[in-house]
Amino acid sequence: MPRSVNSVASRARRKKMLKLTAGARGPRGNVWTVAKNSLEKGLTYAYRDRKDKKGIYRSIWITRLNAAVRQYGLSYSKFIGLVAKKNIALNRKALADLAMNHPSAFEAIVKMVK
Repeated sequence: MPRSVNSVASRARRKKMLKLTAGARGPRGNVWTVAKNSLEKGLTYAYRDRKDKKGIYRSIWITRLNAAVRQYGLSYSKFIGLVAKKNIALNRKALADLAMNHPSAFEAIVKMVK
């Protein structure tokens, strides 16, 4: 019996992957084997970096807090220690937002913990 090949499904699968690599330079966008490899690598990086993004934002908040509390003669680590000791339930994201957008409210928190 002759071998049957579902070429419609195969072509659709390839077209779907080539559509995702459209816009890439050179063979990464239109040569099947190269495009497949670059897409798999790109999707792997995307998955990894969605996780890394959370840590990057946390480091940004810490940097902003450190810069903000230096004006009041504190370091970041001392400030966070005092915030924890006073049981202030604001996380680094909220504190960094206050420091940037509402300096008077942030100053009140700094005076409260000092």
